[in-house]
Amino acid sequence: MFSANTYAARRAELCRRIGKGVILLPGNMPSPNNYPNNAYYFRQDSTFLYFFGLNMPSMVGVIDAETGEATLYGDDFTVEDIIWTGPQPAVAELGAQVGVTKTAPLAELAPAMRKAVTLNRRVHYLPPYRGESKMLIASLLGLGIDMLHEHKSIDLMFAVAEMREVKSDEEVEQLENAFLIGYEMHTTAMKMCREGLIEREIAGKIEGVAKSMGLGVSFPSIVSQHGETLHNLNSEGVLENGRLLLVDCGGENLMNYISDHTRTYPVSGKFTQKQREIYEIVLAAHDHIAKIVRPGMMYMNEVHRAAYLSLAEGLRSIGLINGSAEDAVDAGAMYMFMPHGLGHGIGLDVHDCENIGERSFDYSQLAERAAQSATCVHRATWRLRKGTVLSDEPGIYFIPALIDKSRAEGLYSGIVNYDRLEDYRDFGGIRIEDDLLVTEEGCRILGSKKIPVTVEELEAFMAR
Repeated sequence: MFSANTYAARRAELCRRIGKGVILLPGNMPSPNNYPNNAYYFRQDSTFLYFFGLNMPSMVGVIDAETGEATLYGDDFTVEDIIWTGPQPAVAELGAQVGVTKTAPLAELAPAMRKAVTLNRRVHYLPPYRGESKMLIASLLGLGIDMLHEHKSIDLMFAVAEMREVKSDEEVEQLENAFLIGYEMHTTAMKMCREGLIEREIAGKIEGVAKSMGLGVSFPSIVSQHGETLHNLNSEGVLENGRLLLVDCGGENLMNYISDHTRTYPVSGKFTQKQREIYEIVLAAHDHIAKIVRPGMMYMNEVHRAAYLSLAEGLRSIGLINGSAEDAVDAGAMYMFMPHGLGHGIGLDVHDCENIGERSFDYSQLAERAAQSATCVHRATWRLRKGTVLSDEPGIYFIPALIDKSRAEGLYSGIVNYDRLEDYRDFGGIRIEDDLLVTEEGCRILGSKKIPVTVEELEAFMAR
């Protein structure tokens, strides 16, 4: 954990932003796997971690926004609990570690919330994403589950997202630490990559690396020769020379901060000419973004568009796109080659704060554009600030179903060279990803080492 002063200062700032009412921040509860006493691996709610720092199940934080008083609700372990888990600190001891002096058993939470409601005090809560949390909040506030979205606190959503987005120096240090896990995962995968291996053998090994160095993976690892499938969790393929292996993975360190990187490289250890051409187009876009990102930029209109323009120029140079890069981007043609946003926030979550919602929090005005080109996923209203950490992950994917659909509908006629695309139907996809920290005047790639990324670096590393 960070110091008690860190968490106290965060809670004080949250109170300053909210001003009135009561802030309800439930931690996560154990989630049964196949029966109650066999639970899934526990992961604490990231916002609870941010303000209360305790990676323990079945705890709830309540903050009085007007007085600043914080209360930590939880139950001390009984002898029966201790038999199975060993001795554990009392809730009062846990509270002291994070600067909370007032603690109470969980049984006192419901009366406290009823009192707040009776006094017509606004109870601020974030949109819950787990079933257990939904039921808890609904019960505490006397709401139907279907009413939770209507009563969520927009003020709290904005306050938390804005606070968590800007990383402190000590948070950056933790992200740098998480990078080391990702580095070992990726270099392990590169060393293992060879013909005849099953993809899941690599996936299993790198996930073991993540567990040995931290708390495990930051998301389910993607290890696949079908890189055109964006989140391909099927790792049953047998590695074949001539194909590309896409590995998208990261680790979670002991403080719950995460890394997220992607590399794509040839199973044989040597790129073909066609593979090299596409790879260097993606790498050029990746490097271009790492050079231009700075505070104040709008994510969608400036950063994402810049990546699209770079990719389009590269595709134009090899005859897959006709006309100018601007025409291709403006027509929406690049969506066919990269149907995802350039990146996302990085922090305590692999898509930091997205359980809270997009920066706009109201999709109604974006609905038409979203239907056309997945604008909501592109984080349309995000303005980068110093301390923002985001992924830089351009890609080019040749998705036969999407190509066929676009061609059949007459989309991008005169721009996309569909006949030339036939030569790429079995190509797969390439994605390259690193994590950027926005600095005072620009940005830098996180990490004290460099995961091999150029064609020359990858081929040299895999030849070892």
